[in-house]
Amino acid sequence: MRGHLFFGICLVLMLSPSVPAQPESLIQLELVDTLGESDLGINAGKVSPDGLSVMLVGEDGYAHLISAFSAEDRSQDIELNTARSASLHDVSWHPRGETALLTGEMGVALRYTAENHAISTVNGSGSIIGLHMTAVEWRPAGDYAYFGASDGTIWKFSEGSGMEAIEDTRSSGISDIACHRNQNVCVVTTLSDGLAVLSSNHQLTFLSGTAGDTWIGVDCADATLNECVAFASGLKTQAVRLDMVDPSQSTLRAMMQLSMIEGDFAGVSRGHDGTTLIHMAPFATIRQQPLVSEAFAQILAEDAVEWDPIVSGRSIEMVWENAHQEGFIITSFGNIVSFETYSEVVELGLMSIIVMAAVTISVPGVVIGLIYMNSPYLQRKYLQIRGLDKK
Repeated sequence: MRGHLFFGICLVLMLSPSVPAQPESLIQLELVDTLGESDLGINAGKVSPDGLSVMLVGEDGYAHLISAFSAEDRSQDIELNTARSASLHDVSWHPRGETALLTGEMGVALRYTAENHAISTVNGSGSIIGLHMTAVEWRPAGDYAYFGASDGTIWKFSEGSGMEAIEDTRSSGISDIACHRNQNVCVVTTLSDGLAVLSSNHQLTFLSGTAGDTWIGVDCADATLNECVAFASGLKTQAVRLDMVDPSQSTLRAMMQLSMIEGDFAGVSRGHDGTTLIHMAPFATIRQQPLVSEAFAQILAEDAVEWDPIVSGRSIEMVWENAHQEGFIITSFGNIVSFETYSEVVELGLMSIIVMAAVTISVPGVVIGLIYMNSPYLQRKYLQIRGLDKK
């Protein structure tokens, strides 16, 4: 009897319809345009607070506005005249989106005004003349911006007081500055002196245990977390837990080491949904999700090479999304690459549908038959109903 029951269970499992697999999500790349006929040497870019425009900066004073949603449309471009030949290395929009700060070599610090697209010199920029400026970031209140230089100095800027040096800096170059989206607390990355936290009153505190790694970028992507995540060469990431009451007491989460990924970190951009998009070299991207402390490959280098070996041989300087996994990439050359998710759905043939329908109909009968075969009580009741129990 047990043998019959075991056989019946196996038969039911074999005949049961299988659950269709979920569609596999993939990223499709397309070269939609190139900003110039020669290498533009783009170094950085940022999306405006309203999400409509992208400011790009690069070599020889290059500054350019393109549409965030129609990046392939050159009729919407605005070429900006910086009147500078020095290379520009970073840009930061004011939180209200009416102006932006641009900075670069030889102490260049410029202001862009959205109303008339004018470029002017920042008040007090004489204090940093000759310095190789590498980073700039407005804090969310919009009252101060921070400038970083290759000699390790950090400067606070306001319209009223101009440029003022921050105390307690070190000598390693500043690679990036990012501020919390709701609090006036910022994190600074350096090339060899580690990570530092800037408080709302501009006090700089270096975090012990972070020196020695080459930190290439930082992002405070999720506004709901009191954390920013820093990225170091060697595929290392580390979250900084910000103490909003006393930022000097901020702590570190455990270092994470990404594995099974070729290449190394080259920069960071803000993702659409409170995530960070990490630029890789060679050409690839990784999405880092600070809310769950996880990261996964978005665009694989080998897929990019198969798609276009020339474009994928250039460095990614900026990525932005207009929807989840749907946006644009800017290369150093000036290529504009669109990316979006598409799904491969396997359609069922007519024979598959017939088989599944037959299985769906037959399974209940098989189950009832098995129950009957293994139940003497049901067999007696059936004989009684048919009047066969007396024969």
